[in-house]
Amino acid sequence: MRKILPPLTLLAATLAATPALAHTPLCSCYDNGDGTVFCEGGFSDGSSASGVAIRVLDASGNAVIEGAMTEDSEFEFDKPDGEYKVVFDAGPGHEIEIDGEDIVE
Repeated sequence: MRKILPPLTLLAATLAATPALAHTPLCSCYDNGDGTVFCEGGFSDGSSASGVAIRVLDASGNAVIEGAMTEDSEFEFDKPDGEYKVVFDAGPGHEIEIDGEDIVE
């Protein structure tokens, strides 16, 4: 038993010191100038955002458009009237909010 304990202790210490492989969500939206908005998303490790939930919220926080990123990690929608924001929601800790006023041509 004494010969097994040191290698297990070393393995445990090595695994505990290994950094987590994190991937940061990325999302950008652009006003197409024709009444539509185009968004593209992904992750810092190169992962696709296919299927990631997208919500467009009005000034009161109500969802006016809901959908998901396409297989090409894109989402396009008709620009709502008034104030709005786009929420890229890939789960807890992976959510991005973009104010409509920051979405320009």
